[in-house]
Amino acid sequence: MTRRRTPRNSMIRLTTGHAARTLNHPFARREPVLALDFGATSVLVTTNGPATAEDLQFARQLAHAANRFAHSIERSFYGLPDGKEVAA
Repeated sequence: MTRRRTPRNSMIRLTTGHAARTLNHPFARREPVLALDFGATSVLVTTNGPATAEDLQFARQLAHAANRFAHSIERSFYGLPDGKEVAA
């Protein structure tokens, strides 16, 4: 990811748990929607019209960050400092 050019002025923390889930809605005739549900709070990620190269770049960055997040959770869950022997 690129370095942030502007400072953060707010942050929202959404924690995972039994009510957290993700849903992908790949609509045929409109922009796809990725829903991140945290109980009573939902975050919807979509494009602003037809997909652009920037949208694709963001989607790939999001997927890469989510993969790294999952890997970190696996290391923590299994108590492994280097992530080796983590279940696939």
